[in-house]
Amino acid sequence: MYQTTKRPDSPVSIIGAGIAGAWQALLFAQAGHSVTLHERSDAAMTDATSHWAGGMLAPYCEAEVAEPIISRLGLRSLDIWRRELPDTPFNGSLVVALPRERNDFERFARMTEGHQRLDAAGLAALEPSLEGRFREALFFPTEGHVEPRRVLPKLHERIRAAGGTIKFSSDVSAKDLDGIVIDCRGLVARDEAPELRGVKGEMILIETDEVQLARPVRLIHPRWPLYVIPREAGLFMLGATSIEAEDTGVSVRSALELLGAAYAVHPAFGEARIVEFGSGLRPAFPDNLPRIGVRGDRIAVNGLFRHGFLIAPALAELTLAYVERGQIDNEVMQCA
Repeated sequence: MYQTTKRPDSPVSIIGAGIAGAWQALLFAQAGHSVTLHERSDAAMTDATSHWAGGMLAPYCEAEVAEPIISRLGLRSLDIWRRELPDTPFNGSLVVALPRERNDFERFARMTEGHQRLDAAGLAALEPSLEGRFREALFFPTEGHVEPRRVLPKLHERIRAAGGTIKFSSDVSAKDLDGIVIDCRGLVARDEAPELRGVKGEMILIETDEVQLARPVRLIHPRWPLYVIPREAGLFMLGATSIEAEDTGVSVRSALELLGAAYAVHPAFGEARIVEFGSGLRPAFPDNLPRIGVRGDRIAVNGLFRHGFLIAPALAELTLAYVERGQIDNEVMQCA
């Protein structure tokens, strides 16, 4: 077991102010470390992967396709979200399907836990806008969601309040920094981790006041799960594809499927106004699992794939436990 030789008060520099780096900075700052968070883009962070994320906090739903470690980290992260940002919406999430996807709906139910089955009346009581739309649904009551473009600035504010420093437009490398350095650069870190790849996630932002939803709705789809995620002021995010490509455009096929999913959830979405198309490249290792790599005082946190907002708090907690106590999580950490 590798024990860090740095004193607890050693300076900690974190590179990358997206969701992974922000949580690292917050927990380290709260623990009393001298923290500086470096971000190469400006404060708007429109080029960051986090800018295009769905913000789903759904560890039970993710168990349908993800490894158990994602659920473990996700469940722990829910506790941290509740502790640090108690206004985070935990209204649960819904899974629905069209009649032709009935078999896939039942498979989803078998592969997951933590849900309640709702009939049409139960669904209508929970989400009145969906009355008469589906015969049944799976309700995951303890799951939540955040709006990434609003919650990331909140995390940055919390970092400053805890005594941390954030430097935007600061394009640095680990060799430029003293003390403990935590690299959360995502795909940019391929200079150190060439096995990383980008997995494109596309989204469409639409606006309507004809539909009200209190929680994300996941529509079973033959190729990938499609989400309708409510945001503030009548906005809804439609996502999220997972495409093995590293361009940042939105394809016609994806746009049709995302818009078709929204229409299937509620026909009123057909009259909604399209506000924005976009996509982000999620950093992923070949096994699609996160990794905390340790080389002396250099720590790399990467490979969060499509689970960034779900697992970032728990990964930060593990990194802090390693730096302060030498504690190693063998499922996540690799030491050299």
